[in-house]
Amino acid sequence: MDTDRKLTRRELVGRAAGLAIPTILPSGIIPMRGRQSPNDRIGIGVIGTGGMGTGHVAPDTVALCDVDEGHLANARKRVTQGEPFMTRDFRRVLERKDVDAVIIATPDHWHALMTVMACQAGKHVMSEKPTAKTIAEGRAMVNAARKYNRVVQIHAQGRSNPNAYLACRFVRNGGIGRVRRVDVWHPVNFSTTSWGEEERVPPELDWDMWLGPLRWMPYHHERCHFNFRWLMDSGGGFIRDRGNHALSIVSWLTNNDGYRGIVTCEATGKRHLTGFYDVPATMDVVWQFKNPDWTLTWSQPGKPNPRFPGEWGATYTGDKDDLVVIGGDGGCDTEQKAKEFIPPPGGVEIYKSPGHRENWLECIRTGKRPVMDVEIGHHVVTLCILGNIAWRLGRKVTYDFAKERFIGDEEANRLIDEPYRPPWKLTV
Repeated sequence: MDTDRKLTRRELVGRAAGLAIPTILPSGIIPMRGRQSPNDRIGIGVIGTGGMGTGHVAPDTVALCDVDEGHLANARKRVTQGEPFMTRDFRRVLERKDVDAVIIATPDHWHALMTVMACQAGKHVMSEKPTAKTIAEGRAMVNAARKYNRVVQIHAQGRSNPNAYLACRFVRNGGIGRVRRVDVWHPVNFSTTSWGEEERVPPELDWDMWLGPLRWMPYHHERCHFNFRWLMDSGGGFIRDRGNHALSIVSWLTNNDGYRGIVTCEATGKRHLTGFYDVPATMDVVWQFKNPDWTLTWSQPGKPNPRFPGEWGATYTGDKDDLVVIGGDGGCDTEQKAKEFIPPPGGVEIYKSPGHRENWLECIRTGKRPVMDVEIGHHVVTLCILGNIAWRLGRKVTYDFAKERFIGDEEANRLIDEPYRPPWKLTV
């Protein structure tokens, strides 16, 4: 299949008939300090224009890429300024001189490889969460960002939410005292009754390119697009999906981003009774941190805090008080006491993001690290991955964040990395 043919606007619009058009986001091109170009501007390309990716497409996006022509068609309608370059092969986007930065909104198994290749091509990156599907991938992404001096932001956008900022300011300034425990609740993972019988690949989809580095498997609509989340290979369940939002906020409020100590993790959960989805239907995870000592839990299904309920969220318990934060992404909210809190003189200052995309672009201009830098994203997704590994092994695991290895557990260490399907390779 030709993954690099130039699709006409008429063909794309025809394929997208009847598709919904989301609300347009801010501009994809802004002034860039120190860049030598005719317009002194940052050109942004979007790789992956499905459910999440379409929302990243701005009126002046310069390049669009998706392996599904229907997704491309839908995204093309949002570009009203100029004619964007369109392709089904992301490598063609990375080759373009008018693309300075890319937004990666593909399924999880592509995030690491595309980020590394984008950094090697001299592009700045904002990648959707989760950062990576394996611990080794996350480290490779960090190494690439540093080696090639690129700004890499992870789109766990809760750290740019005003209510999350207020919650962080409250907790980090002693509003609940010393944090002893954080309990996260969330609904159960999705299920299916299908056993994954092979289906005909839709003509608009390049299935081989959709799989990319993922092991080969026959096409089925419940493996593809949104549903990839319920397979351990490609998604890892809600803990690796929304868990990145929730645990990003947890790590921020507890000042845990730089933790380099030892953590134990144990997980239990029930398998699905029907269908081929292999993430657990229900899941409970417990992480124990040392120096300082505190406990983090994840519960599916978890019971919302009745004082401030929400579909998903967390209760932060300290030795003086507690605080409820619901959500963890753009829909984050918190209790009134955090909103009314006034930090004491000389208290902890918390950076207030102007917006997640805006923070990323600001950092491209200034060379600073973004609010959800790839190193932070790597730390957060590692917590999520530890939960899945403990569940898969059926026992407690002990992990050293400094060495990025499990202690005395070679079976667990073999799960730090996973092979890629040839010819794809991850090389930094």
